[in-house]
Amino acid sequence: MRRRTLLAAGMGLVAAGTTPAFATGVRHVLHVRPGDSVQAAVDAVTGPGWTIVVHPGTYREVVNIPADKAELTVRGASRDPRDAVIVYNNANGTQKPDGTTYGTAGSATFTSAAPGLTVRDLTLANDWLRADHPDFTGTQAVAAYTYGDRTHFENVRLLAHQDTLFVETTALTAFDRQYFHRCYIEGDVDFVFGRATAVFEECHFHTLQRDVTFTPKGMVFAPSTARANPYGILAVRSLITSGAEDAAYKLARPWVPSYETTAWPSLVVRDTRIGPGIDPVAPYTNMREAYPWQTMRFREYANSGPGAVISVPENRPQLTAEEAELHTEKTYLGDWRPRA
Repeated sequence: MRRRTLLAAGMGLVAAGTTPAFATGVRHVLHVRPGDSVQAAVDAVTGPGWTIVVHPGTYREVVNIPADKAELTVRGASRDPRDAVIVYNNANGTQKPDGTTYGTAGSATFTSAAPGLTVRDLTLANDWLRADHPDFTGTQAVAAYTYGDRTHFENVRLLAHQDTLFVETTALTAFDRQYFHRCYIEGDVDFVFGRATAVFEECHFHTLQRDVTFTPKGMVFAPSTARANPYGILAVRSLITSGAEDAAYKLARPWVPSYETTAWPSLVVRDTRIGPGIDPVAPYTNMREAYPWQTMRFREYANSGPGAVISVPENRPQLTAEEAELHTEKTYLGDWRPRA
């Protein structure tokens, strides 16, 4: 399995190191340049409303944004997200210095608990590969793990294999909202998953070719929505493509975690073009037989493309036009307008 080309040609590799510099004459702005550390910039933030500008380069480090860095913006210096890349290679089963392992959430290259976070014009990646670690059973390797309310990703590339993007909440009882606009997200198994109220608008989801002989090779979505939350994951006006053969992937499967067995996963995919990589006859499957997908809140509406063909209606529950009015960016995000 070949590693991705994460960065546009001509950019150098950057190791985590020195503290970034303040922008001359500008308050609350930090610039991170080759040789600097993104995490050091996060650590230097002393209050809400700061901006970290990441200049072109590949920054091989883990970045963790705590809850007290509210209303933080982390953005690339250019509008091309390929220019600035934050990448690392921990997996669920990677051993820590104390002999324990990172676990799924702990494997993330980029983690944020900060409310009001904005990330734009960047690539966040986890380039850990199963082929390099055939002895690992914990193969989840997260690119971004977000669990703060009002999290906004704009023009961001999210690259990994299993569990690329973990959209979570601050507590089992919290309905934290996350919004992804014009983002590119690729992976193989459950690569968009979690409990958050998460809206994906005009995003591109891409399933990877995978070196296995069985199908399905993976699933795009694995929501774990709390039963009390009326809204889970919404993909609207988006695109789903594949690097694998036709019908090799499922659209989704429900995730009911062992620590929250009352979860009632919710997913709506609407007004989206679904390519032939998704199995059109049976687009959903189970994670555990005790929680069949048919009992979950999985719905579609007005999708198009070869992967959206409805040949077995009972396998593709559809919203009515009236129901579709309740599943929009506005209803999911409530009083928050990330692009206002």
